[in-house]
Amino acid sequence: MDSHGKPKPAGSTPPTPPKPPKPPTPPKPPTPPTPTPPTPEARKGFMRRIFPFLLAANLFVVAYVLVRANQKDSAKKDPTTDPATATAGKPAEPVSIPRKELPPIPEDDQRKLYKWMLEEKRKIKPRNAAEKKKLDEEKALLKEFIRAGSLPSF
Repeated sequence: MDSHGKPKPAGSTPPTPPKPPKPPTPPKPPTPPTPTPPTPEARKGFMRRIFPFLLAANLFVVAYVLVRANQKDSAKKDPTTDPATATAGKPAEPVSIPRKELPPIPEDDQRKLYKWMLEEKRKIKPRNAAEKKKLDEEKALLKEFIRAGSLPSF
């Protein structure tokens, strides 16, 4: 009746209590859009942007490594900048490592070794005349060692 615009008679119907408001429902999260694969043009654009950066970074790394190596080499070559030798006044003597004396190889073992070397030289196929001449000289020398009464000591 309210919709007609007519006034209600007073006291005819009791007013209805207002309804409590409904709790608001939480909004649904938006569905994520499906990712579209990049187009070939987009890939080319990415490479056009990233390639110069990678090239520049690579060049900087190479330059850094070369400068560091050069600094280390120059420090080794110039002993006056080294604080240890500059304070001593005279160059440091090299440390000599004692050599280990090995027992001499018996002549029979040496002859076996020379024979084995001669066999290996015979297996080699020379590629040209110069290489054949060199092999023949080496074999002749080995034959002399084998036939000799005494062998050279190592």
